[in-house]
Amino acid sequence: MTPKTVRSLADLKPLARELAAARLAAEAERERLAAAMRLAEQESRVFELSVGPVTPLRSFNRVIHAREQPAPEPRQREADERAVLLQALSDEIDIDTLLDTDETLSFRRDGIGVEVVRKLRRGHWSLQAQLDLHGLRRDAAREALSSFVHDSARRGLRCVRVVHGKGHGSPGREPVLKGRVRRWLVQKNEVLAFVQARASDGGAGALIVLLSGTA
Repeated sequence: MTPKTVRSLADLKPLARELAAARLAAEAERERLAAAMRLAEQESRVFELSVGPVTPLRSFNRVIHAREQPAPEPRQREADERAVLLQALSDEIDIDTLLDTDETLSFRRDGIGVEVVRKLRRGHWSLQAQLDLHGLRRDAAREALSSFVHDSARRGLRCVRVVHGKGHGSPGREPVLKGRVRRWLVQKNEVLAFVQARASDGGAGALIVLLSGTA
């Protein structure tokens, strides 16, 4: 019986070594997992650990309003209006019969008395706005004048000045815009009358225009 018992105990030694190795491996794995968890926690709190203790802000009752969208701009309509304004002003219209035959070739629309022109020439109405066309080419000047007259009448202005220049800087020293400005103004329904400006207001290089005051 004795030899058999010895052989059985000897057979258990390899198993014991395997069990011991397994325990060591398990302990090492547990230690590795614990270290990994500690590192993950440190990384997740890296901001807090860097700046120190953090105090949360107090909570306030706030209402966040939705941002109002800007009103759409009627750009196409504005472009159409500008096109209509330009198309209404021709350079070919003959206005000689529409101008009074005085030395300044003043203009008054039907139904406007001569006394109105006299008052306009004497400065009876105060100037409320001015447009200077110096340096503008024909098409740019026509657009600027049309918009100026239209906007001034819409704002309720009655008396304005349009400076077209005396032509001193033009080829041949001839006023390029002087005659055209008169043609354009005659075609604007908002214009009731116009006269050449007094010397103190620009003389032969400007016109004083009386508007209806409504667009």
